Amino acid sequence: MHHDLPNNNICVVFRLGRLGDVVLSTGVLQRIAEERNLSFLYIVKKDFAPVLQGLPFIKETIALENRDLTPVNFLRFCRNFAARHSALSFLDLHNTPRSRLLSMLMRGPTLRCRKAGLKRRLFLASGGRLFRQGLRAASVTQRYYAAFDDTAPPAALLLPVVKLSERERQSARARLDAVFSPGARPLALHPYATHKLKALPARNIHEFASLLDRRGIPLLILGQGDSVFTGRAGDLSNASSLRELCALLSLCRALVCSDSGPMHLASAVGTPIIALFGPTTREWGFYPAGERDIVLEKDLPCRPCSLHGESACPYDCRCLTSISPEEILAAVQRVQ
Repeated sequence: MHHDLPNNNICVVFRLGRLGDVVLSTGVLQRIAEERNLSFLYIVKKDFAPVLQGLPFIKETIALENRDLTPVNFLRFCRNFAARHSALSFLDLHNTPRSRLLSMLMRGPTLRCRKAGLKRRLFLASGGRLFRQGLRAASVTQRYYAAFDDTAPPAALLLPVVKLSERERQSARARLDAVFSPGARPLALHPYATHKLKALPARNIHEFASLLDRRGIPLLILGQGDSVFTGRAGDLSNASSLRELCALLSLCRALVCSDSGPMHLASAVGTPIIALFGPTTREWGFYPAGERDIVLEKDLPCRPCSLHGESACPYDCRCLTSISPEEILAAVQRVQ
């Protein structure tokens, strides 16, 4: 079913969440903007606002800091925002008490995504017996789109977007040229994750790096975390902003990573992905959907073990440790 909106051409979007959630919304909003001649006011956490910079369909970004999210401050924000923009339609991509509070104060229509959170929890609790087909039927981007129209296009048509300036690309090129031979397109590696179980195992990563060294393939390590490659040339861990990370990824031949926010950033700049999925699975809706993207995973009865990779593992993370460096290299060679 197609959901109509008032003809004011501006819609408020609410998505605080995690980095990956915000990045995934961009391709959906771009398609909707083209289909309906819309632009958006986007309410987002300040840390994630940079990914929205320069997108032509984002009219304004309202960046909230942690202090803005305390009960008293957020209520004040909602009242002030609704007083200025109450007639606008409201797209709730977060579906939380905060977003529902703001939507109650707005007079325009509210469109709300279906998060499938309860289905995911029941799927997890039932050992994969409940809702498998329904969860696999729609990615997160398709669920976002379904807030506007129940018939969502394929996930491959809703890929995220980040708009980089030529200056950002040139700056990234200069950084790479200072480490590798001029014009090199290294393989990017993001071994980190917010939740420990999703981080790539250090031993496997060292073996993979050694394999690349023997093949003469330059390796660029990116992301935020405790570096596992101290002193290695090409290790830019903790050395780039969000925008700089995007620019560096845009110049790489591919990204090897776990289920993480930078996986979606790579997709947004057109870089192929080799994603290693361990604790999380396709049913969560975050699989990369690019034409050249590859997911490596093992069919184990203990998967998935959690919603975000936050649980303890009694099996020494074999879902990830059993993916060999040779398997990863073979996938890298397939996307060249």
